[in-house]
Amino acid sequence: MASDPEHEQALRGSGYRGGVVAEEQAQTLLQVLNLVRSGSAVTRPDLVRSSELGRAVITQRLEQLIELDLIVEGDVLAVPRGRSPRGLQFNKLRGFVLAADIGAQGMFVGLADLAGGILERVYLPNDISTGPEETLKTVIAEFDKILHNRQIFDVHLWGIGISIPGPVEFATGRAVSPPIMPGWNEFDIRGVMQDRYNVPVWIDNDVNVMALGELRAGAAVDHSDIVVVKISTGIGAGLVSNGVLHRGAQGSAGDIGHVKVSDDPTIQCRCGNTGCLEALASGWALARRGAELAARGESPFLAERAELRPLAAADVVAGAVSGDRASVVLMTESARLVGDTLARIVNFFNPSLILLGGRLMLAGDAYLATVRNIVYSRSLPLATRELVIAKVALGERAALHGATALALDEIFRPAYFAAWAGENRVPPVLPTEGREPRVTEG
Repeated sequence: MASDPEHEQALRGSGYRGGVVAEEQAQTLLQVLNLVRSGSAVTRPDLVRSSELGRAVITQRLEQLIELDLIVEGDVLAVPRGRSPRGLQFNKLRGFVLAADIGAQGMFVGLADLAGGILERVYLPNDISTGPEETLKTVIAEFDKILHNRQIFDVHLWGIGISIPGPVEFATGRAVSPPIMPGWNEFDIRGVMQDRYNVPVWIDNDVNVMALGELRAGAAVDHSDIVVVKISTGIGAGLVSNGVLHRGAQGSAGDIGHVKVSDDPTIQCRCGNTGCLEALASGWALARRGAELAARGESPFLAERAELRPLAAADVVAGAVSGDRASVVLMTESARLVGDTLARIVNFFNPSLILLGGRLMLAGDAYLATVRNIVYSRSLPLATRELVIAKVALGERAALHGATALALDEIFRPAYFAAWAGENRVPPVLPTEGREPRVTEG
C-alpha cells in the first residue's frame, strides 16, 4: 500500500506525526468513530460505503482508533459472498464519566460509560441553600463511593458533567447570580472537582442538561429544533437548534422565567425585577400564593397542610390532584402564563417539539392540556402545523443522562479530541483561575 497515491496523499495530509493529531484529522477520526459508535458501520466495507473517505484513509484512521483502544475488532462476520470481514465495535468501557444532577432539594449522582449508558444512579437529599462547599462535599463523597465500589480509578475516569439549578457561564463553569443558590455566585465548582479528580469538568444549568438528555436518549431523539421547559422551583428552557444545544453568547439563553408577564409592581421576583413569569407561575411562587390562600381560609386542604410545616409547591400540586378548588385555580393560572410565554417562543423560534418537565408536571394532564391550548391558539398556524407538545420522556432521569452527554459531547468535540487523542491520554483538565492544566496518563 505504500506506493498507493491515495494512501501517500492521506499520509501527507493527515497531520498525524509522532502522536500529534491536527484538528482536521480529528474530524475524520471522529467521523469514523461516530459511524461505529452509532452502529451505522460494523465492518471496514461498511465504513467505506457510509463515508466519503477513501479506503486508505479509512484504514489509517481505524489503525489510529484501534491504537487508542476506542475501537476493537471482534469476530469474523459471515457474509453471503467474498472475504468475511471482522466486526468493529466501539470500546465503550475504554473510559467512564461521572455525572451529577444537583437540584434545589436533592441530587442524582451516577456513573456512565463512553456510550452514555448509565451504570450507576443514586438519589441523595440535599438543600442547595447550604452552599457550594457542603453540597460538593456530598457529591464528592458519593463519587468516591461509586469509584471505589466499581474499582475504577483516575486512569479510567475521563470527565465529569454537572448540572445546577441556576444561570451558568459555560466557558468558566461558574454560576452567576443564581436566585435560589446563596453562596454559589462565581464559586469555582470546576476547580474544586478537577483538583479532586484531575479530569476535565463541565457545568451547565439544569434545563440545558435536561434538553441534552431528551435529545440523546428521550423524546427528542428524532427532532432537531426543540424547546425543553422545566417548571419546578424556577422556570427555564433549553433550546436545541438544528440538533445543537443553543447556549447563547454567555450561556444564559432560554432563561424564560424572567420574561415579564405582568405590569403589577407589587409582584417581586427573586431576581430583583417585577412581574417575571417565575414570580407568578413557578413552584416557589405557587407555594407563596398557596400560603396566602391558606391563611385567608380559602383552601381547607392547604390550611391543613400549613399547620404541619411551611407550604411547598408539592402541596399545591397535591391539592390540584385531589380536586382542591384553590389549588386547581393556581395551577391553571400557572399553565396559562407558561403557555402564553411559550406561544411567543413558538412564533419566534418555530420548534417541532416542546417538552415540559419539572415538579409541576406531576399535577397530571390538565396542566399540559392548558399549555397546549394556549400555545396552539396564540401561535401562527404555520408554526404549529407539526408542533408536538408533550411531557419529557425520561422524567427525573433526563438531567443525569444530559450531564453524561454534556461531558461526552465535549470530550469528543473535534478541537478538544485533537488535543488529547494523539497522545493516547485521557483528556487534560480545563484551565481554571490560578491553575494550570494537567494531563493524566491513560
